Amino acid sequence: MNVFIAVSAVFALIALLYLGKTVAHLRHRHLLRAGGSATACAATGAIGTAGILLFMSYLGYERLTDEQLVGVIEFSRSAQQEYTARLMIDGEVDRLLTLRGDEWQLDARVVTMTPPATMLGFEPVYQLERLSGRYASLDSERTEPRSVHGLAEERPLDLWSLARNFPKLLPGVDAYYGTATYLPMADGARFKVTLSRDALIARPVNDQAREAVGDWGQTPE
Repeated sequence: MNVFIAVSAVFALIALLYLGKTVAHLRHRHLLRAGGSATACAATGAIGTAGILLFMSYLGYERLTDEQLVGVIEFSRSAQQEYTARLMIDGEVDRLLTLRGDEWQLDARVVTMTPPATMLGFEPVYQLERLSGRYASLDSERTEPRSVHGLAEERPLDLWSLARNFPKLLPGVDAYYGTATYLPMADGARFKVTLSRDALIARPVNDQAREAVGDWGQTPE
């Protein structure tokens, strides 16, 4: 990881050197040389900037070790097939999100690493992607209002998107792994969500949640 940062910093410094040369050539009216230096400055600057932005994107993801706690989600019913979900994640402000339907679904992005990325010190990371409501009935799923909330932070250069669209640019970075979990919603129900190297896992942690899971699969009112 330190090597990656160092290489990006070197390209940024080289870009600054070429910028200085460009200014010097322009002062002496060496337009051809100034054009060459400007081109080199733009190229090395783009590489250095991209590397720094990519590393910042990586830092925005959570490290994935063994099964670990992702967060807790609690529901309060506000209307028929409508709930307020309170998403609680350590180190973040709680989010209150409206979900419609009978069930909730949480999706996450998982980025795994293989050589040469692991040789640079990079570890598997994850990021919550979205929280959405689901209907138990397929007819309702097709016709009733949907509710989907994005959880991933928007960045100028995102590790997940770049690895999926241009895998050859990031050898050893695998972003083809997504995971999701879903369970029924109920008034007062609270669930704990964990993530292993294989999947998101949701578990009921109070009586309301356990009762909802126990009744899961029955036709909703």
